[in-house]
Amino acid sequence: MASILDEYEDSLHRSVSVPQSRASVGIPHSGYVNARLEKETPIFNKQRIDFSPPEKINSLVVSSNQLCMSLGKDTLLRIDLGKPDEPNQVELGRKDEAKVYKMFLDHTGSHLLIALNTSECLYLNRSVQKVRALSRWKGHLIESVGWNKFLGSETNTGPILVGTSQGQIYEAEISVSEGSLFSTNPDQYFRQVYTLEEESGPAPVCCLEIERGLEGKFFIIATTRKRLFQFVGKVPEGTEQQGFSSIFAVHADHLPSFREFPANLGFSEIAFYTPKLRSSPRSFAWMMGNGVLYGTLDYSRPDSILSDERVWVYPPDIDITVNKPISIVLTQFHFLLLLPDRVKAVCTLNGQVVFQDLFLEKFGLLTRMIKDPTVQQIWIHTEKVVFRYHVQRESRDVWKMYMNMNKFDLAKEYCKDRPECLDIVLAKEAEHCFQNKRYLDSAKCYALTQNYFEEIALKFIEAKQEEALMEFLIKKLSNLKPSEKTQTTLLTTWLTELYLNWLGILQGDPSQRNLYLDTREKFRNFLGSPKNKDCLFNNRASIYELLASHGDTEHMVYFAVIMQDYERVVAHHCQHDEYDEALNVLSRHRDEKLFYKFSPVLIQHIPKKVVDAWISMGSRLDARNLIPALVNYSQSASTQQINEAIRYMEFCVYQLEETQQAIHNYLLSLYALCRPDSLLSYLEQAGTNPNRIHYDLKYALRLCAEHGHHRACVHIYKVMELYEEAVDLALQVDVDLAKSCADLPEDDEELRKKLWLKIARHVVQEEKDVKKAMACLSSCALLKIEDVLPFFPDFVTIDHFKEAICNSLEDYNKHIEELKREMEEATQSAKRIREDIQEMRNKYGSVEPQEKCAACDFPLLNRPFYLFLCGHMFHYDCLLQAVFPNLPAYKQAKLEDLQKKLAATSQPSKSHHRPKDADTISLGKGQQSREQIKADIDDIVAAECVYCGELMIRSIDKPFIDPQKYEEEMQSWL
Repeated sequence: MASILDEYEDSLHRSVSVPQSRASVGIPHSGYVNARLEKETPIFNKQRIDFSPPEKINSLVVSSNQLCMSLGKDTLLRIDLGKPDEPNQVELGRKDEAKVYKMFLDHTGSHLLIALNTSECLYLNRSVQKVRALSRWKGHLIESVGWNKFLGSETNTGPILVGTSQGQIYEAEISVSEGSLFSTNPDQYFRQVYTLEEESGPAPVCCLEIERGLEGKFFIIATTRKRLFQFVGKVPEGTEQQGFSSIFAVHADHLPSFREFPANLGFSEIAFYTPKLRSSPRSFAWMMGNGVLYGTLDYSRPDSILSDERVWVYPPDIDITVNKPISIVLTQFHFLLLLPDRVKAVCTLNGQVVFQDLFLEKFGLLTRMIKDPTVQQIWIHTEKVVFRYHVQRESRDVWKMYMNMNKFDLAKEYCKDRPECLDIVLAKEAEHCFQNKRYLDSAKCYALTQNYFEEIALKFIEAKQEEALMEFLIKKLSNLKPSEKTQTTLLTTWLTELYLNWLGILQGDPSQRNLYLDTREKFRNFLGSPKNKDCLFNNRASIYELLASHGDTEHMVYFAVIMQDYERVVAHHCQHDEYDEALNVLSRHRDEKLFYKFSPVLIQHIPKKVVDAWISMGSRLDARNLIPALVNYSQSASTQQINEAIRYMEFCVYQLEETQQAIHNYLLSLYALCRPDSLLSYLEQAGTNPNRIHYDLKYALRLCAEHGHHRACVHIYKVMELYEEAVDLALQVDVDLAKSCADLPEDDEELRKKLWLKIARHVVQEEKDVKKAMACLSSCALLKIEDVLPFFPDFVTIDHFKEAICNSLEDYNKHIEELKREMEEATQSAKRIREDIQEMRNKYGSVEPQEKCAACDFPLLNRPFYLFLCGHMFHYDCLLQAVFPNLPAYKQAKLEDLQKKLAATSQPSKSHHRPKDADTISLGKGQQSREQIKADIDDIVAAECVYCGELMIRSIDKPFIDPQKYEEEMQSWL
């Protein structure tokens, strides 16, 4: 194990270069450089607004990017922060000494309530310019407003809650529309629903918040100077518009649940953090006399949604009598306190002050701090200046706080995009788990870090935590890159060694049976992992050596199967006489090469099953490669076992229709050795055509002769067309068999007669059976009695041949009579032919004077013409013109030659002084020659009618226009 560790360390140092200075001081190898190249922007980044108010700022509210500011006594400034260059100024129109006490802006930025110090309240809608007085609200100094975020709209607030300085909570609704804006009061109703009290009596309602939980349940939070009340109840579905009276009615006779603190600022303020727009708040912070109560909101709780409550006590530098806090806002991980001259930011995770911003005296005392919940911006103002804080990457260091609190899951959540921080968290978590003896969890974490591998491995080895070490190696292996082949090989080999050691220890302890089975399953999953497949395959020799050194044959076979090394699996089964298992592996994986290799061994022990497996493989096996196994097997096996070899050979021949000569020859040898009856049937089924026979005829003949199978030899002779040898051998077996052979040469009567004479001689001379010899005469028409008589001995009497001689004479007489009849029929046929010829010579046809040529349509009698029996008539030259192009080349040449000869005979003689007799003789010879030439021309030209004969049929596929003259013909039509 130590050698593997050292080898892995060397490979790791080769793949990751670590500066010597770091390694020497023992700094854990993290693989990251934790250096900031530029100054990091603070979380709370202050910006002074470039705005100089003409009058002092009394109050400021902001929501949904809508900012409203009260200036001086009678001016209201509205600014859409999306269009800051277009401010809107509204005059309150008050003539008395009334001043703005507080302003309240709803979550949409549409509804603005202006509370005056004269116990009056004004209303201004975002879409109008005129301030309206709320007459029903007169006489109440408004301290707080709880907006309805579920039913409110730009023109209607829905049911809202209003808190006064006398402790009363009123329910109200404000609505504006085009038709009623100038005719009716916007306040629809204003009714009291509850009164908040402290121990001394009614107390001002400092804050109101309405939230909706699960299943239609509503939570209403109301605060006084020292108390925080919670009202919980359901509003029936469909009645939300009717308000929250039913919730307060439940607490008419008893106080609701509340939290109380003894100190008193004279007021209190509660802030909420909502992670996303239109979702419910997730945390709260209540600023009161003793400090800040903060925590989370759990809407699943039945009576109180406040959860994980903690109190941050004011530090000594905050004296509630001198510089008491003025306002509070809450962000995701901090709450900010506004003091007269500074702002403090406190982390809600650890209660530490993480930010403090001191304001110069020239700006005046800080008056108010508010947050726009939609854009998460914080606004602070004095009477002269307005500031804005941007919250940037607030969660940047949260991971560190969670890590120090041992909340590692949350720490990892907030640094998942920062690998250098995540590595620190994982290392801290791993060390924490190791110290608490949670070694497996520690191993999983260590495997994800970039710490030195050898340090961690040695740490688990020294603690004797082999199982945790294995877990660490497994995780480390899964995180390696495909290119890190050396590390992968070393880890794989080491893990195999560890698994085998662990399995060996557990296997010997019966009490650890379940753990052994579980570890075995893990080891098999490790061997079969697709990710490790290539590495295990490339190093399978080393894995086999490890398995063999531990004597773990079970996993050696399992590993061989995974590696598809079925040859090793089958060999293992054969070595342990597990032949059925070996055959099952072969049958399951159907590897032809393995069948060829192991069949000689398997067939010696389980022949029937092996042959069944061969048959199931079908044509995938080449039977020629199995013949050596069958030959070795058949030489030492009994007849019953040889039948298995015959069964497979028959399957190849009859089912697979194999045509390989070796297969058929081997089947023949098996038939000749054990199944003579099947031998002849096989030969007969193979047929008698040598070109379609797949066995070797000469080999088959020699094999059958050696084993004395004469009938089979006779059949082979017949196939080879050695009929004399077939008859000679058949006569030794059966005369009828010889007769069947003698009739085979049907086209050679001489040979057939010779064969039959052999049979007759054998019957007469060997069997001395005259009757059987006479039967041969009746079986073959080629034999006559005179052909057989020389074979009989001299002492045989004629009585034995009397019937045969008579039958022979009768046959001769019948033949003579048949010849006479044929001669008479021939004479009559010749006579009829002569009569038909004479009749044809005398046949004629009549031609009318007005008849025309069928080709040129000119009068027929103007030139020499032909008349055919079909009635068509042609001029000689017209017929010649129609026939000549369709004649074969040799006939065209012959016709041209005859025409030249005819023209030559028609020219007058150049000599005028010949003797008369000579001229007469010459004329006679020329006249005879001319008539012969004309006859020959007629035979070619007028052999048949050009319209009714074969010539017209042969020309049916010829085009009407000669392709060579097509262009010329086409141009003539243009």
